[in-house]
Amino acid sequence: VAGTPGRSPAWPVSTAVTAWRGVLGCADGVFTAPSWALFADLVEAWVCCPARRTITGMLTLIDPGRRGAHDAYHRLIRAGVWSTARLWHRLAVLAVNRLAPDGPVPLQVDDTLLHKSGRKVDGAGSFRDAVRSTGARIVYAHGLNLVVITLRVRAPWGGEPLGLPVNVRLFRKGGATHAQLVEQMITELAGWLPGRVLTLCGDGAYATLAGAGLPRTHVISRMRRDAALFAPAPPRTGRRGRPAKKGARLPTPPEQAAAATRTQWRRTSIDRRGRDVDVDLLARAVLWYAVNPEHQVLLVIVRDPAGIERDDFFFTTDLNAQPADVAAEYASRWSIEDTFRAVKQHLGAQQPQSWKDAGPERVANLSFWIYTAIWCWYIPTHGETPHWPNRPWYRAKRTPSFPDALAELRATLWRQRITAISGQQQLIPQIVDTLINTLARAA
Repeated sequence: VAGTPGRSPAWPVSTAVTAWRGVLGCADGVFTAPSWALFADLVEAWVCCPARRTITGMLTLIDPGRRGAHDAYHRLIRAGVWSTARLWHRLAVLAVNRLAPDGPVPLQVDDTLLHKSGRKVDGAGSFRDAVRSTGARIVYAHGLNLVVITLRVRAPWGGEPLGLPVNVRLFRKGGATHAQLVEQMITELAGWLPGRVLTLCGDGAYATLAGAGLPRTHVISRMRRDAALFAPAPPRTGRRGRPAKKGARLPTPPEQAAAATRTQWRRTSIDRRGRDVDVDLLARAVLWYAVNPEHQVLLVIVRDPAGIERDDFFFTTDLNAQPADVAAEYASRWSIEDTFRAVKQHLGAQQPQSWKDAGPERVANLSFWIYTAIWCWYIPTHGETPHWPNRPWYRAKRTPSFPDALAELRATLWRQRITAISGQQQLIPQIVDTLINTLARAA
């Protein structure tokens, strides 16, 4: 469904606000009654804040008539009796039920760095900055290293898929590894979504998860170009001695691609970030003993028919998967990078000044939680008829972005607040609309 640029449709304010409060209300049981009021105030202030999102800065956006003491909000984040795991549980179930109700649950995983200055930020350390690093030079930065699992969602308006965070963990040096944190989160998600099959896609750094025995989960990742591959173990001969665990050594993935005949390749069209692209595919089952010594994986080789891009090598633990689906799933992994950028730039994930105890980890989790909550509100309420402002310098825009969804929610909340405090005096619609649209898109 294609949207149109221009003025947003006149959604009933009460309906839109009720829908938002329904999404926010999924977290009601995580908090005590006093803490819930503080949490709800803080989340809505986070959404409406047009400037730097420090906690005290966001408090100025809360209705003075219901705003608590400023230190109560700091204490809620730093030492409040609530669990981020339970918070993610409620929202993850809501997101999956609304946006991925059928079939395997498509998940993606990656880690990102939230820059935090100061050496006393709990959980912070010096990590590789993927944004500023290049192949020839590695740049390190101080901050929080977060491992994030997102739900891949195909929006009703088409285009690139969306990545909605459904679980987050803070990586601490000397603690659990990135892969172990992912195992913990997938185990939680499998428990939250009983009976659902999960598909987890990650880059080569998470390829070892293929041998982790994740519950009801198939893994898709990139295979090393020098991977040591083998044929499956031969049947037992009945002789004495230890049975063989692997068969004959196979060529490396590039060697297999070079040796394949033209008739072995299959030309097909795959969805690559919302566009159909023709590729040549070659798939075969192999035993990657170093990663999963017990079971074979399906190696999928992707070749550019034009010969411009070099061959890519992916694999999945689902031997029945279609090679085109594996290639398309890995290509859609870019949506998690869009999520990282939007959370940092448009929700100010790196800005809240919380340094001690659980504070840094909790504000980081909240920024990703709010991102998912906004999409869970926007897609059901605006997905069939998405709108965005007319920008004469951006005529090629065909789909709404996260700033558009954020602006719609801001406008809804501001319109509800202005209407509530206006009393019986008649408001001039043109002035109110101009004011609200300015507030909604201020940054």
